[in-house]
Amino acid sequence: MQQRVIIFDMDGTLIDSSVTIANAINYVRNNLGFEPLEREYIIRLINDHTINPAQKFYHAKTFEKQHEIWFSEYYSEHHHKDIELYQGIPKLLEKLKSHGAKLAIATNAYRISTIESLSHLKVQHHFDAIVCYDDVAQGKPYPDMLYKVLDEVRMQNHQALFIGDGPRDQMASESANIEYIMVDWGFSDHDNAVRSVAELEKIIFGEI
Repeated sequence: MQQRVIIFDMDGTLIDSSVTIANAINYVRNNLGFEPLEREYIIRLINDHTINPAQKFYHAKTFEKQHEIWFSEYYSEHHHKDIELYQGIPKLLEKLKSHGAKLAIATNAYRISTIESLSHLKVQHHFDAIVCYDDVAQGKPYPDMLYKVLDEVRMQNHQALFIGDGPRDQMASESANIEYIMVDWGFSDHDNAVRSVAELEKIIFGEI
């Protein structure tokens, strides 16, 4: 494998965290005095790039600091009960590292919950760069995270591959002129997406 940086989205791509995310959003809503939303409804909207999630979930123009505090409060206390890596992800990360690839994460999750999740799942050590929503001026679909990853690992966009599960990931990748692979074993359902970690591995290593 040529020297590359493989950048992953986190939720819905590496980690199945849908239950905790939905519950955390409802926890914030409860603190704001709003009724809970159906879990399945929240999960459907997580990757919908056509909505303003702050407005849809919290009736606010943008996410506010208190939203982050409450979300992280719930996530920190409960995430260990529900989250897990998708089947095949640990072996894929180990194989990529053994072949000399740099690994990174670009996630719209907050840094506190991101580090807690990766630490709990014992995969944080695999990553050379971790860029979160609160590390940049604008989260995905803007390309800021991807530029920051490239800067941190000192590589160029033509050396990068971004793997995500939603339109926001794809839009960020296109803006940064980085190769992109869509997967849909998580929260999303897309035509022409990669359906399994085994298939993704074959694509990355040129076996397809």
